[in-house]
Amino acid sequence: MKKDNLFGYTLNDLQQVCENEKFPKFTAKQMADWLYKKRCSSIDEMTNLSLKIRSRLNELYVLEKREPVHSQTSVDGTKKYLFSVGENHYVESVYIPDKDRATLCISSQIGCKMGCKFCVTGKLGFKGNLTAAEILNQIFSIPESLSLTNIVYMGMGEPFDNFDAVLQSIQVLTSEWGVAMSPRRITVSTVGVIPGIREFMEKTECHLAVSLHAPTGDKRSQIMPMQKAYPHSEIVRMLRKYDWSGQRRLSFEYIVFKDFNDDEENAGKLVKLLHHLKCRVNLIRFHVSEGVPLEGVDMDKMIAFRDYLSNEGIICTIRASRGEDIMAACGLLAGKME
Repeated sequence: MKKDNLFGYTLNDLQQVCENEKFPKFTAKQMADWLYKKRCSSIDEMTNLSLKIRSRLNELYVLEKREPVHSQTSVDGTKKYLFSVGENHYVESVYIPDKDRATLCISSQIGCKMGCKFCVTGKLGFKGNLTAAEILNQIFSIPESLSLTNIVYMGMGEPFDNFDAVLQSIQVLTSEWGVAMSPRRITVSTVGVIPGIREFMEKTECHLAVSLHAPTGDKRSQIMPMQKAYPHSEIVRMLRKYDWSGQRRLSFEYIVFKDFNDDEENAGKLVKLLHHLKCRVNLIRFHVSEGVPLEGVDMDKMIAFRDYLSNEGIICTIRASRGEDIMAACGLLAGKME
């Protein structure tokens, strides 16, 4: 019988372990401290637990963290890590250093169900959900782990299609008994899974990023099949119900495609869609990939689009493209062993 991995457990989970095994109640907090603050690599390292408790934990559980099986470094300093998960599957995460920031972009699924036409990950199809431990492993098992300032759930998969594991990993990252990271340092991206957005808003304080990529339903449905299930107008309407006046940030991701969504007419429609909603728009350069019949635009076009939105009162930035030479940029993660 396969043992469950203790790594990834929340404090509530650890308290349940203690209750089931008749351990002292304070043992749960001790275990959490070893797992997430001291970052131990084995149950035997939990030296303030009695030998009897450690022996019993070893009978019931493993404490498993997996180092990356491969890594690549871009000319711009970006690093892509490949992790083995499940049986013969891989996921990727991307480390992005930038002055006083060190961001890790992590995956939540093996492949993806969403089928966005511009995304390499979507072409893989869906192979499975990551567990909370496998999500957290991407953070804990890289050399830069202790220097990370920001986490973005923008890698492989749709986070809200694996909501429970994503939420569990966020609890570990943001709770005082865990990593104690500020939720303002974490952003979760979604194509707009409405039930997931609702639960996310209720249960976390993290930032939200919505993949929009087109200002009208007709255009969005051409490149994002999930538009039919979760229309962008309904997503925006729901987001207007929340208070964005504090530190929590709402952003919309917008890949700019040549002769598709890149002109002043599209910019005007985007302004109309987002009017009076406190948010920012992140413009993303399209990274050409094999088999995708879409093209990117030059920087002049990106700047013109940005300036139009800015002049209309919408905060708009052009996201710097990082790691394209190692297939680490937005939409290029494929989870393949080279």
